[in-house]
Amino acid sequence: MPTFVYAAGAALLTVALRLFQSSRAGDLFIDEPIYRRLGDSAAAGGFPRTDEGLFFLHPPGYFYVEAGWTKVVGAHSDVIAGVYSSRVLNALLAGVTAALLVFLVARVRSRGAGAVAGLVFALDEYCIRQNNRVLLETGTMVWVLAGYLVLVGLTRPGPAGPRSRPRARALLAGMFFGLAILTKDHAFLITVLPLLAALLLGWGPPRRLVALTAATTLAAYCVYVALIALNGHFGAFWEAKTAGVRRLLGVVQETGFNSEGTPSLTGRLVAELPGYTSTYLLLALTPVALFLLLRRREPVYRLLALFQASAIVTLGYAVGLGTLEEQALYLLFVPNLVALAVTVPVPSRTRPVLRVLGCGLLVALLAAPAASYARDRATPDNGYERLRAYLLTHVPAGSGIVTVDGARARGGTDWVLRDTYRLGPWVTPEEQAANGARYLIVPWRVVEQGYGRSSLAEVRRLTDGLRPEFAFDGPMYGTLALYRLPSPLPGPNLTRLAVPDSAVTGPLLPAPGPPAAEVGDASR
Repeated sequence: MPTFVYAAGAALLTVALRLFQSSRAGDLFIDEPIYRRLGDSAAAGGFPRTDEGLFFLHPPGYFYVEAGWTKVVGAHSDVIAGVYSSRVLNALLAGVTAALLVFLVARVRSRGAGAVAGLVFALDEYCIRQNNRVLLETGTMVWVLAGYLVLVGLTRPGPAGPRSRPRARALLAGMFFGLAILTKDHAFLITVLPLLAALLLGWGPPRRLVALTAATTLAAYCVYVALIALNGHFGAFWEAKTAGVRRLLGVVQETGFNSEGTPSLTGRLVAELPGYTSTYLLLALTPVALFLLLRRREPVYRLLALFQASAIVTLGYAVGLGTLEEQALYLLFVPNLVALAVTVPVPSRTRPVLRVLGCGLLVALLAAPAASYARDRATPDNGYERLRAYLLTHVPAGSGIVTVDGARARGGTDWVLRDTYRLGPWVTPEEQAANGARYLIVPWRVVEQGYGRSSLAEVRRLTDGLRPEFAFDGPMYGTLALYRLPSPLPGPNLTRLAVPDSAVTGPLLPAPGPPAAEVGDASR
């Protein structure tokens, strides 16, 4: 069968698995409502911004893709509905990733190897979770793979390679890499860094073509910076980027497994071992794949070796010293999958026993994520959607609500509800009275794992003796609970404290009747 048939099959399977029950199979990750609001801002024109100002921590590439998606499917006034819409976009981008994997591996090795790579990507549980979140890595990897697909064709001059216009192809590869960096700056480490190494070592395509690709990649980012400067925003851009570099290098540890007081990486890996056994097995073969790539002398294998080695160095530094977040693993997993697919020996037809064993290993490799997928899709995990629906029914817009998540910045609760309610970290009775705060929202697992603004002891003090008016137990946040705070004791009028209010933009609701007494659960 032609390669495009395998690619189309892998793409369709990838999209279908990610779309099925995507709105209830994973609760809102904190970055999702932020990125959705940035996409809405980009759709309105200009540089993306939040209600706190222009956003330059990450480049705007993905947010403009979101803006285009919004123009096609329509906007959503509800932030959670908007996030779910963007999840559909990411599922489609994951489908493109699967197709590109098939084409890339098939060009280097064979159609069969490409089909296996596409199938493994489609079924891998870690990739499914990553693609089901509105994050930057999925879109970034699309452009990265597109760039390498063009670039590997330049490693074979003559009849086996591109017959014409090699410079145009090098420019195209650079444009794809430039789009990757304009989606996430960290893509520099798996695009430009390998290109610079290829120039130094003479690996991959001819040096003049590598230099043209690298120059085009850097030029794309320089154009972005120039536009910022021409619009008078370079100061804000520089401040955001230097803060981002400090986070990348680990000088500032605000988030991730290396942050003080948060769960360890080892503990997280052990806890997730049952669901991600095949993912861990493939990652354990990373050194083997790199060794096999380096053994090959052909330019195309040397180029892919630099691609994988750069991904290894990038993640290795994050594990040891930098800011380590789980989505960073995606930027190694996909290059490693390519490396394994083009190098791992396949049992020959003359040795049927080894061929049967190889097929059995592949089936076992795919069966584990399939079982994990079925379990996860059968378990509801949409607590914030249910909480928002409950609040809109029972609590008037503009009400004051105490939030305790968000260790050093606004937490997920704030981003989900700030368009309708006033929220703040008002933990003392005086602050609560001054701000009219009558409710408290606690995602308990966030607080227990050290990611909250308030300590576990402080939150326990706040909720002591209170019965939740709403509670939902889910895999991501544990118990997500809404409490009604006791009325303040009579006393002299308190002067309103200088605590900034959230901007309430949603419609005011009529005052509700008495709140429901029962506690919500996963069956509601």
